[in-house]
Amino acid sequence: MTTTESAREPEQSSRAREHVAATARRLAAEGLLIGTAGNVSARLDDGRIAVTVTGVVLADCRAEDVTVVSATGEHVDGRLAPTSELGLHLGIYSSTQAGAVVHTHAPFSTAVSCVSGMDSLPVLHYQQLLLGGEIRVAPYATFGTPELADLVVAGLRDRQAVLMANHGSVAVGSSLAKALDNALLLEWLAALYVRASGVGAPRPLTEAQQHDAVAQAITLEYGTTKENPR
Repeated sequence: MTTTESAREPEQSSRAREHVAATARRLAAEGLLIGTAGNVSARLDDGRIAVTVTGVVLADCRAEDVTVVSATGEHVDGRLAPTSELGLHLGIYSSTQAGAVVHTHAPFSTAVSCVSGMDSLPVLHYQQLLLGGEIRVAPYATFGTPELADLVVAGLRDRQAVLMANHGSVAVGSSLAKALDNALLLEWLAALYVRASGVGAPRPLTEAQQHDAVAQAITLEYGTTKENPR
């Protein structure tokens, strides 16, 4: 490692800790986190992980409430111990290309995860296709255990989010901003399902309708800004 690279490490770590803390505060402000329930992390360019610490009130999270560990969990920076769900975050990073992980106990997502016999959140709205389609409900396992981490990793296969039975949700993304967006979208979709279920039987989109929505999004470059035609 060059001297220049060594000098950049503390700066990168400091920025990552600030961004993780800001994301935790935003999630709390959006109502997806309450008290100490939930955790946030981001992967640095060199593979290190910046992750919220155990016991922090996430609405008040600051950079000093974020610690940095190696890709295998060894302490690198920060005076406080990482979240008890560190293994969950490390498992996701070792198995996916995710750049950030958000775990919440968001009200609607958690409510859906508690429904007996519900193995996945069906696609009621085409926006859900941004997360990969039906959102799996990972079977229940005790928090902080390797078993839970393995179940969540399996549930995230080809998806950007997963529900955890009787627990909450996990959303991933290429960046903290994207993981945050995915967590917010998942909560909106869970709320949509709960509200639709209160009126009658929800009507999921068929495979053909989902395919057509994807094709249309590609054709229209959906979600991107464009200049007005002249």
